[in-house]
Amino acid sequence: MNKNLRRILVSLTALGLSALAGSSSAEPDPRVHAGRAATYQHLANESLEDVSTPDAIMAVTESGIAPTRVWSVLEHGEKVECLSCIPHVGKLLYNSHPKTREIAAWWLRRRVFGVFGEGQVYSQVVGALADTDRPENERVFAANAIGEFLSAAGVKHVARSLTDDPSPLVREASAKALQRLNSQGPNGELAAAMLDSAEAVRLAAVRAALRVNVFTGVENVLGLIGDESPAVRRASAEALGTMRVVDAVGGLMAVASADVESDPAVRQRAIWALGQIGDPAAKEVVTAALEDSDPFVRDAATAALRRL
Repeated sequence: MNKNLRRILVSLTALGLSALAGSSSAEPDPRVHAGRAATYQHLANESLEDVSTPDAIMAVTESGIAPTRVWSVLEHGEKVECLSCIPHVGKLLYNSHPKTREIAAWWLRRRVFGVFGEGQVYSQVVGALADTDRPENERVFAANAIGEFLSAAGVKHVARSLTDDPSPLVREASAKALQRLNSQGPNGELAAAMLDSAEAVRLAAVRAALRVNVFTGVENVLGLIGDESPAVRRASAEALGTMRVVDAVGGLMAVASADVESDPAVRQRAIWALGQIGDPAAKEVVTAALEDSDPFVRDAATAALRRL
């Protein structure tokens, strides 16, 4: 190593150690709230994100503030302890902007005390979701918030609204919340939602099934290969291929044919899925797809044949 470079590195190391030594003996910053989370109590005060202040956090929860300003203040106030800010930020869970709602939940879920206790923000949101007399959009936002809080205790609440709420929009939001919570529901509510009368709910459910760690309702996904909605059929074919469901080969072979399936995107997904499953029984159907009128179907067939 160059001698000059070595001297520079040694000097920088010495400066770093000196700075650490200085920080460990520094007086506590009186601006830090006395109730700061124990998680942060051993960190040097200057290492905390205190660009925001309690006053700034409360100010951006008022109406008429630009969303980007709200996001910036909350992100820079990740470790700012301010119990009086909690009800103000809680109002943002019902904001019309989805990212504002997401960041508000992100900020709140780091504050167990003042958020998750009885009668506090979390239980208020649970109550809002369960109250079907509340406006539909408020229940949708409540389902979103429960998902973003990432608390396993919320699973039963969004699972119940997925099956019981009269609004398709709330049921759709509840399916997405179960996905965020990485759960199929305590009684397989995600699979049950694949029989929902609303296309958006079925679609959200099948997409969520692909993203939760444990999903046992594969037969319900298989049933969607004949759904009236092309979007749901596409999602079903993709899910079956990703899960490599051997029992789905017959149904996928059927919708891989233009004689049966008019939507080329569904045929393309079905061919792709057959390639993922890798059952040689599908080779003839996939070979025939090389003559499909749609170029994307033909491309999928070329790729799938390499796996059969």
